[in-house]
Amino acid sequence: MAKSSSLNVRVVEGRALPAKDVSGSSDPYCIVKVDDEVVARTATVWRSLSPFWGEEYTIHLPLDFHHLAFYVLDEDTVGHDDIIGKISLSREAIAADPRGIDSWINLSRVDPDAEVQGEICLDVQMLEDARGRCLRCHVLQARDLAPRDITGTSDPFARVFWGSQSLETSVLQQNAPSGWFRLLPFPRAEEDSGGTLGALRLKVRLLEDRILPSRYYQPLTELLMESVLGPAEEDAASPLAVLEELTLGDCRQDLATKLVKLFLGQGQAGPLLDYLTRREVTRTTDPNTLFRSNSLASKAMEQFMKLVGMPYLHEVLKPVINRVFEEKKYMELDPCKMDLGRTRRISFKGAPSEEHVRDASLGLLTGYLGPIVEAIVGSVGRCPLAMRLAFKQLHQCVEEHFPQAEHEDVKYLAISGFLFLRFFAPAILTPKLFDLRDQHADPQTSRSLLLLAKAVQSIGNLGQQLGQGKELWMAPLHPFLLQSISRVRHFLDQLVDVDEEEEAGGPARALVAPSVIVREGYLLKRKEEPASLATRFAFKKRYFWLSGETLSYSKSPEWQMRSSVPVSHIRAVERVDEGAFQLPHVMQVVTQDAAGALHTTYLQCKNVNELNQWLSALRKASAPNPDKLAACHPGAFRSSRWTCCLQAERSAAGCSRTHSAVTLGDWSDPLDPDAEIQMVYRRLLLGRDQLRMKFQEDPNTDSSPEADAEKSSGATEGACPDALARPREAAARLLEVLADLDRAHEEFQQREQQKAALGPLGH
Repeated sequence: MAKSSSLNVRVVEGRALPAKDVSGSSDPYCIVKVDDEVVARTATVWRSLSPFWGEEYTIHLPLDFHHLAFYVLDEDTVGHDDIIGKISLSREAIAADPRGIDSWINLSRVDPDAEVQGEICLDVQMLEDARGRCLRCHVLQARDLAPRDITGTSDPFARVFWGSQSLETSVLQQNAPSGWFRLLPFPRAEEDSGGTLGALRLKVRLLEDRILPSRYYQPLTELLMESVLGPAEEDAASPLAVLEELTLGDCRQDLATKLVKLFLGQGQAGPLLDYLTRREVTRTTDPNTLFRSNSLASKAMEQFMKLVGMPYLHEVLKPVINRVFEEKKYMELDPCKMDLGRTRRISFKGAPSEEHVRDASLGLLTGYLGPIVEAIVGSVGRCPLAMRLAFKQLHQCVEEHFPQAEHEDVKYLAISGFLFLRFFAPAILTPKLFDLRDQHADPQTSRSLLLLAKAVQSIGNLGQQLGQGKELWMAPLHPFLLQSISRVRHFLDQLVDVDEEEEAGGPARALVAPSVIVREGYLLKRKEEPASLATRFAFKKRYFWLSGETLSYSKSPEWQMRSSVPVSHIRAVERVDEGAFQLPHVMQVVTQDAAGALHTTYLQCKNVNELNQWLSALRKASAPNPDKLAACHPGAFRSSRWTCCLQAERSAAGCSRTHSAVTLGDWSDPLDPDAEIQMVYRRLLLGRDQLRMKFQEDPNTDSSPEADAEKSSGATEGACPDALARPREAAARLLEVLADLDRAHEEFQQREQQKAALGPLGH
């Protein structure tokens, strides 16, 4: 039985932060750490003491993680960033409530002496002789300690306390096997800032579960696959119908993602989406409200597009998004938001009028919107076949349910509502969340992206709301938008003009083919030990591509000659201490050649977010590799010694644990059908009692797994004469499958407990 562990983290907002700048404000951002590993950094919110971030992360974790920490800092353009405060949450505190944490939490002060990290290796024995009993403690080794010197290292020693006495060791440099213990700060009263440092609103949920072998999930998987083939309108007791009724709020998005991944792995994503959309269309009487809520159907289609269509989205939007970020043009149509003084300083002579600013902005906006529309309407052949087939099914379903002439546009709006309003427009508004950019936009660029997203949203609405509402200042764009709408209708007709026979059959092995590029961009590259080169000249700028098969690079994207490393050769991907090269944001990729020799390549990223994304992508790509390293050196071998542990042998064993299990969840994660069906099973358990009460005659009887099985088998004998015959039979089958899974979990848990009781011999 395998175990999985992940954290869903949402850094929502801050309030009442202290001013750190002379202007009386701050430029806050937040760093997220799991134990001592930085896993994420939010955007900087400029000039705000009540910042809103709204950033969400899924962090895949090792099973033995201990705490989660949030550090709020004030970004300074000169010098080091100021630390405002931190929040530390233990694993136990997060796991105490299955629903997780969703609250405001006060920031506490950061005490450098309490910022303890690392582990110590001890050999502790209780000895007994003629003089009595004594305790022998042999202090052997330490690892992963925090650097305390300007060189990026430390000169550590250990002090052993017993009773009122203490004894110090010499500097710890030994390397011997024994038991490892996590270092903790000295016990002290927890300092409460009383809110003087402000507070963060956080949402944190720990997801941990035991995953059974695949064969135990097969009956539930078959039930799920069968349920999408039946009449969706009448279904009330299939697993999908139960899940739809049970799941609300934020949980609906998690469930939609798991279901889409599960059905993708079985090659049945199309039938799943058709089943869910048919149920919603049947229940909808007003076509203007179709798919406007966050129903399971809407969330499933939204997650499906993200999982299947991200490479397509990047191909369509990335060129224009990059232009917007790089050109940093000032654009504004709303008179209430125009900064006439700023536009004069940037691009005008004399005092500009609102009309001048509006005309210039209109030209710039259409200059970006034109290529966006061209890229979209010309992308029919590049849209994934699975998406086109899903849209065709949706088109047919809506057309059958709303055949009236006055509802002619509904079949178009159903598709454009997903493709434009839930895919293209959100990606334009927040490119970082769709992996189109490594950083969030600055305030000026954010405003430009908002205007572009509003325009694309209006096109997706087929102009139905133009001239209505409060944003009449968008009127100068209306001629361009109206001109684009007829082209979008033609594009949607072409998009659904696809033969269903073209779809490749069989289960999908992965969301992303091994040859597809999952990450690319410029990095600075350095080999292990360049001969007599200063550090700043040793790093060379290269353009990198990562797929599931290779990590390749060349001098530029257009360069024909590429060097590459098979992903299967990667043995570790880790951070490098800043003191190793006196450079920030450096990582190392350790590979093994055919002769078994290890080689290290050092790569420097532009910022901590880019570093985290490359670390995560490389770790996930190399996850199936055998013989991964359990330890490595976080420093570099320079001047005949390791900068981290000062050992003089290049081949010395690594002094720090590797972190291959720490990754960020994203659209390119591999399919994991057992973990996905386990989550579905847990959700169905929540509705078991409701299912009994609704479809079985005696809901107050024994609710044990054994009783479920007996009741279920009895309910299926013979044909029920009433109208509930079919749903009762479906409910009975589902309850029986859940009871079988209950028993399997209990058996495996008992085995684990028996092994633990026997100790090492039991394994």
